[in-house]
Amino acid sequence: MISTSGTAVVFAYHNVGARCLRVLLAHGVRVPLVVTHEDDPSETPWFERVADVAAGYGIESIAPQDPNEASVVARIRALAPDFLFSFYYRRMLGPALLAAAPRGALNMHGSLLPRYRGRAPVNWAVLHGERETGASLHYMAAKPDAGDLVAQMAVPILPDDTARDVFEKVTVAAECVLDRVLPALIGGTAPRTPLDLAKGSYFGGRSAEDGRIDWAQDASRIHDLVRAVAPPYPGALTTIAGRPARILSTRVLVPGGSPGAPRLEAAGGRIVAHCGGGGTLLIRDLEIDGQRVDAARLPAPCAPE
Repeated sequence: MISTSGTAVVFAYHNVGARCLRVLLAHGVRVPLVVTHEDDPSETPWFERVADVAAGYGIESIAPQDPNEASVVARIRALAPDFLFSFYYRRMLGPALLAAAPRGALNMHGSLLPRYRGRAPVNWAVLHGERETGASLHYMAAKPDAGDLVAQMAVPILPDDTARDVFEKVTVAAECVLDRVLPALIGGTAPRTPLDLAKGSYFGGRSAEDGRIDWAQDASRIHDLVRAVAPPYPGALTTIAGRPARILSTRVLVPGGSPGAPRLEAAGGRIVAHCGGGGTLLIRDLEIDGQRVDAARLPAPCAPE
């Protein structure tokens, strides 16, 4: 049966990919093929598998190493899709793929474009202490996250939200954005607003080592780092009493103050960090050598490195 809502090949991964794929199907869009990724064994599988969602709807899925390889492009062209959609797919689609869909190739990005273009937008927004972010549907272009904006929706970032908390909000925002604008997109009446990239920012990917704490910073900056890399991400790294440690959860007790030598101490049954740049943190979850440590087992004296 040919859908009156058009045909789309979907490139998708993670929870945003799973939710947005379901939105397309709910609107009657015919999806003959889903392109996804093999799961990375080094990552914690806390998200929904797009391949499982596709299989549940009887849709074929493939996971090529390079979606721009000639045989993959030829296969997608043969399907003659009206649209291509990319929902948290991790590779750039080249010009040959973008040209395969006459009605447009669109991407859902996890920020309020043009801000936080590039990789790991949710983590970067939390790291920088932003109070909001969101999801943006835009046309794909040769440069990443640079094509015309179709629609976006903001979500709040609360002071103790972790990157995962925010990602869950962004996932719902992505679903809402697509659901609201898809009828206009199918009908050819959806807006297209050029992005002013000069008002935005671009960020690259992050590694586990990027989560190492600089204790010379103040309490708020360190708290934002902890939130940005909290599980299921690798956690904020440090060294305590010469042993590797991870700080997984914090709360700001005093945001600023006079700089001083950083130290951790047990106070009133809690672990408190005095930050080099000023301010204090409540350390809510601490691991040393892979073992949870409470105030009673905190090494003393304790100067983090």
